[in-house]
Amino acid sequence: MRMRVAAAALLAVGMMSSPAWSQEGAAFFDGKTVTYIVATDPGGGYDTNGRLVAEYMQKYLPGSTFVVQNMPGAGHLIGTNYIYASEPDGLTMGTFNTGLIYGQMVGDPAAKFDFTKMSWIGKVSSDPRVIVVSKESGIESFEQLAASKETVKFAAAGRGSAATVETGMLAKALNLPIQIIDGYGGNEDQLAMRRGEVKGVIGFRSTWEKFVAEGHGKFIAQIGGSQTDVPQLSTFATNDQAKKVIALIESQAKIARLTAGPPGIPADRLAALVDAYAKATSDPEFLAKAKSLKLPVEPLAGQPVADAVAAAMQPSPELVAFLKEMMKKE
Repeated sequence: MRMRVAAAALLAVGMMSSPAWSQEGAAFFDGKTVTYIVATDPGGGYDTNGRLVAEYMQKYLPGSTFVVQNMPGAGHLIGTNYIYASEPDGLTMGTFNTGLIYGQMVGDPAAKFDFTKMSWIGKVSSDPRVIVVSKESGIESFEQLAASKETVKFAAAGRGSAATVETGMLAKALNLPIQIIDGYGGNEDQLAMRRGEVKGVIGFRSTWEKFVAEGHGKFIAQIGGSQTDVPQLSTFATNDQAKKVIALIESQAKIARLTAGPPGIPADRLAALVDAYAKATSDPEFLAKAKSLKLPVEPLAGQPVADAVAAAMQPSPELVAFLKEMMKKE
């Protein structure tokens, strides 16, 4: 009898690790509606990436229906808090600004989430940050911006967003004459630059490629990435604090366009989501569409994404103190 029980236990373990068991997770989504939250307004890089990911994840979860829901506000906080508090059944997930990592680092009370506990599904790309100035700004180089005797208005999203936090950190660390004008969602910052309301922005390179290619603006510095057409901002850093801030921002740029769900999604369902994400982001049609939209693709799925997020959330105590001071002023 003991031998039969042991054999049955071994068989059960084998089933859990077999392809048949993995299908249990995928089968759950047949006939279900999955809500994919985009924590910003329609338009812009997050929305474009999120809709593309949702479209192709649906393809690799047969019988499922993915519905994209925009949930903007408070620099992606509203959408991210919603994702985190959702039922962990695998039917709610979404994408949000990596700048929220900064909020968790300093204990922002408005951040009702813990990134170390979320169910990480994947990330589409690594996407370097760039400093962009409008054609009408008259600024031709980073040196010219730094030497400006007049305050230069820079657009940013809401409180806690990567654009707002990173612009503030860089302005302080590099002593730049920048005034942050926030509240621009979606592609409103591009329209504001063309109208002359603001003269610059710090954001994802992929988001601003078309704007620059069409002659509306110019890249004057970059953080991270392998491109050589724009000088790396690190070459302008003259003190340790500036170097550490730039290194922190570069670590965030390596995990761009994340997709995650709330903590506690059952392991078999999460495995099915990760598998669908990996297949979606390597699908030839997905890659072709991303290329046509000028979206960089450097995907990663599952545990390696969780590990990358955890690594990005380990700055020095000195840098955390700097972040707290900067965000308090913000």
